[in-house]
Formats: sequence, C-alpha cells, structure tokens
Amino acid sequence: MSLPIKHEIDPVYDKNSRVLILGSFPSVKSRESGFFYGHPQNRFWKVLSGLLNVPLPETVEEKKKMLLDHHIAVWDVIASCRITGSSDSSIKDVVPNDFTKILSESSIHCIFANGATSWNLYKKYILERTGIEAVKLPSTSPANAAWNLERLKTAWKVILEEDKNTL
Repeated sequence: MSLPIKHEIDPVYDKNSRVLILGSFPSVKSRESGFFYGHPQNRFWKVLSGLLNVPLPETVEEKKKMLLDHHIAVWDVIASCRITGSSDSSIKDVVPNDFTKILSESSIHCIFANGATSWNLYKKYILERTGIEAVKLPSTSPANAAWNLERLKTAWKVILEEDKNTL
C-alpha cells in the first residue's frame, strides 16, 4: 500500500473571509501546481468567476485575489491520507485538517462542500468540532460529467444567497 500523502497547500483566507469552500484533498494536478483546483478541466474557477461576474483568474495570485476580494476562503478537509491518483473513492487513512486557526482568525460563518466526498468527510471528521453545518454543492470536478457549467453555476448560486453581504 502507498504511503500517506500530506496536504501541502496552505488555506486561502484572511480576517475578512466569511465563506469557506472545502474540497476533500488536492488532485494530482493541484499537488503539482501547488494550488487548489489545478486540473485544467475542473470547473471551480469558471463557476466562481461566473457567479462573481469577474474575469477568469489565470495565475495563483489572481485566484487568491479573487477569493479574498470576495471574502471567500478555500481549503480541504483532509490533512493527509492514502489516495490513488486523484480518486476520491480511493481515499483511506484520513487525518483531518485542524480548522481551529482558520475559524478563529476569520469571520467564516458559512461552509460549503465542493461535492459529496468533501461533505461526507466534513460531517464525519470536522462538524462536531466546528458546530457549523456545511452545505453540499455538486462537485466541480471533471469526473462529475452529469453537471455542465451552467447547471453548476445555478446550483452554486446558493453561496450568493446564503451570504449576500459577503460577495
């Protein structure tokens, strides 16, 4: 069996962050690029930029700026695990991230899970510690082919509705 892989991408947030979007664990492409949602086919950045009505960010700095300008934090549930490639279904031996610091240093009051895996992992490992329910959103992963970009944007609008003062 493979050795556990450690999550090495720092969370994106600041004291003004009000919404937290959680993934499960970075994909191979994200781990290679050193930033969230690094697979070119993942629709995360297209969905968010479309909802926020801003240009699609290309660089890591542009992505961070877009998130922070709109009070959005991004992180993952898992600190380390065993995983085959980027397959969420292969995740084993989960060690969850510690959310104490991000929640104490920000204004986060809404948590959204990017897909069922992150939502289930959050409920299993984190919810009891934070006491903040997470809203499950359809995954922006290319593996979620049943959801096209427009359908994803429609479902993800709940972020805007949940926190009108944020975005």
